[in-house]
Amino acid sequence: MQIEKTPLADCYIIKPQVHHDHRGYFFESFNALKFKELTGITTDFVQDNQSFSSYGVVRALHAQRAPYAQAKLVRVLQGEVLDIAVDARLDSPTFGQHFAIHLSAENQLQLFIPRGFLHGYITLSKTSVFFYKCDQFYHKQAECGVMYNDSDLGIDWKVPPADRILSEKDLVLPRFNEVYKKTL
Repeated sequence: MQIEKTPLADCYIIKPQVHHDHRGYFFESFNALKFKELTGITTDFVQDNQSFSSYGVVRALHAQRAPYAQAKLVRVLQGEVLDIAVDARLDSPTFGQHFAIHLSAENQLQLFIPRGFLHGYITLSKTSVFFYKCDQFYHKQAECGVMYNDSDLGIDWKVPPADRILSEKDLVLPRFNEVYKKTL
């Protein structure tokens, strides 16, 4: 397992060491001891989630409020997505910044998203199967989110607006600056 820093504090790309042979391939998708050694972060994943989406489906930008905030380890099992992490931690040097990465079944990359981040993705292939681990259980009362296309965030979703498919809930989320206000 190799770890690569992203421009966002505490957010990491994980590259597995893939072993290929005549039967196919094998890789260790996560190892808590190696992850802690390489990042200094201890995590205990307690819930796994999986979703299926078609081209243009946007699932974004979501989080859970403290004390139920979740760290996530995300990857794509089938297809390709543009994955987005937004640092919403008021005390972070990268507050309000985002990072985008193409995750696919082919590249087998994973993204570790720490607690306090907003997260979302859009399916770029015909379909995708998206899988993620969480270090906190889902709590409906702690749900929060912001508008995925907030111009203040400046995210390029790579899919024309006419082809984007959103849930009713995601269409009425507030802007980032309405939810997250950094005081000086």
